[in-house]
Amino acid sequence: MTDHHIGMIVPSSNLTMETELPRMLRAREETEPADRFVFHSARARMQHVDPEQLRAMNAQAGRAAAELADARPDVVATACLVAIMAQGPGYHCTAEDDITRVLRAEGCAAPVVSSAGALLSGIAALGARKIAIITPYLKPLTQAVADYIEDAGVEVVDALSLEVPDNLAVARLDPADLREHHRKLDLSEVDALVLSACVQMPSLPSIQPVEDEIGIPVLSAATATTYRILTELGLEPRVPGAGRLLAGTGDETRRPA
Repeated sequence: MTDHHIGMIVPSSNLTMETELPRMLRAREETEPADRFVFHSARARMQHVDPEQLRAMNAQAGRAAAELADARPDVVATACLVAIMAQGPGYHCTAEDDITRVLRAEGCAAPVVSSAGALLSGIAALGARKIAIITPYLKPLTQAVADYIEDAGVEVVDALSLEVPDNLAVARLDPADLREHHRKLDLSEVDALVLSACVQMPSLPSIQPVEDEIGIPVLSAATATTYRILTELGLEPRVPGAGRLLAGTGDETRRPA
């Protein structure tokens, strides 16, 4: 057996990143018992999803990365999609590079994954060119997310904002409600649905049921982050019951980026 150590930089009010990722990787362990996963977190203060607090949280990433470096993780994931996307198109590259520099200065060779970059990678891996998204954000932040995705060459055909500004309240949203929320979107021309464009909004229990219902790939910021973590570790991106993105490289319906 091999233990893979995963470092996570999470907002202080985030409850979901440390819930959904371990659940997915525990499910993978049941089918692939040779690989096990251990999680280590560092927190950055953030309570309300507004531009000022998002910028302040980004400024703490270096300190959090240095703390994680001491644990010598095999991969580091920074997990607040909107904090990165709100800074303007392409900022995930800057954020990942900044964290990488801190890790290297501390003697840690782990690759860095951001949930923002991971979502783009997941969309590309599915070969999707037109998508719809659901976010918990206020409409201006949802628009910033849509603009960010479109800058990467993917059309956001429709978007639904649940308009919940308190980050702890976002974590308490019922993921079962997403099985109704997606019906408010125009999915007639989309290639994939991002059921939760936020690692804080729970969605895992609804990913596979919604995908089965609508017949197109369904992903989330969390499933995309898991996909990137597994590929950075050199492991097959396979998690049972977590949508087509995590169906494994043998799934002919999912094309590589």
